[in-house]
Amino acid sequence: MNIPFNRYESSRDAHSNVSDSLDGEEISQVEELEREFAEYVGADYTLATSHGTSALHLAMIALDLKRGDKVVCCVNSHPSVPEVVRHFDAEPVFIDIQEGSYNINLDKLESYLEDNKTKKLKAVIITHLGGVTVDLDRVYSMASIYNVRIVEDASDALGATYKGKRIGSTGADIVCFNFSPHLKKNICNGGMLVTNDDVIIERAKLLSNHAIVRDDDALEYIYDVVDIGNDYSLSELNAAYIRALIVEQDETIKRHQEIAKAYTKGLENVDHVTTPDMDNEENPFSLYIIKIDKNRDSFAVGLRDAGVGTGLHYIPLHLLSYYKTKYSLRVNDFPVALRSYQQILSLPIYPTMSDAEVKSVIDKIKKIAKTRV
Repeated sequence: MNIPFNRYESSRDAHSNVSDSLDGEEISQVEELEREFAEYVGADYTLATSHGTSALHLAMIALDLKRGDKVVCCVNSHPSVPEVVRHFDAEPVFIDIQEGSYNINLDKLESYLEDNKTKKLKAVIITHLGGVTVDLDRVYSMASIYNVRIVEDASDALGATYKGKRIGSTGADIVCFNFSPHLKKNICNGGMLVTNDDVIIERAKLLSNHAIVRDDDALEYIYDVVDIGNDYSLSELNAAYIRALIVEQDETIKRHQEIAKAYTKGLENVDHVTTPDMDNEENPFSLYIIKIDKNRDSFAVGLRDAGVGTGLHYIPLHLLSYYKTKYSLRVNDFPVALRSYQQILSLPIYPTMSDAEVKSVIDKIKKIAKTRV
């Protein structure tokens, strides 16, 4: 039984929406997606984008990021996070992760903000890895004290909550979603920029279409350009497909949580394998990350040979050639992230996984674990 790390979903509603678009129905799938998404997360403003990375890039433009500015992020993030910062010749600043977590260490973040009070420090990007949040109340308090903007990378956090509120409505300046998350690619691409700030959304909307403006009273082909923008637009077909994903997301999370419980129960007391904490009831388990205490890569090869796909979230940014060279970073500069990286392994988890497939993954892990000494 081959079980891939990810399997894309294609529901009847998705087919129906796409057919409507192909048939030329008089409905804007993009506008409907933006409206429905705003209702789903509880945000004032939404702007659909071509990808999650483009949403992050547009967020940096909306915040008027410039050369030499600094943006703080977790060292355990996807390369797209510092990448969008570098595109402005601005500087990403990496912070280690919290022990026992895969998210940013807030004590170290606060220490950095306290020691580096400068107008060049523009924003903090908070990544919700696997949909698990940090103490956001504390993050927003820091933002107020140190006068920085908060951008949340919610690539894994669609439908996730913090103290009962959906991510996207908890108080960040901008939240960026990705409908084709890293290593869990969907059949379509798409992103969403979410904010409650009317100034940010107006600037984002302007710059998302080449900063083109038109006079409502003029002929439609007459336009002007008032700034430097780009094309971040989401296609109607992608929007049509994504609309169905939103409708299904709560059920998707419910199934993820069921699979997570089955994994945890099935892998209990298995030598060399540590399962995630199950105490957080708000964990949507967009990812199910285990730790392998000996030779993680060999373990992953064993699973691959047994037909089970796995993922890695992530290789710490300071180990990647560009950032290591650009900022003269050393392997041990972020020791907690380094130790975690050497052990973590993401298992398949998606709503179309059958109970038999979940059991098969568990059985194959147990079999491989028995070969470790």
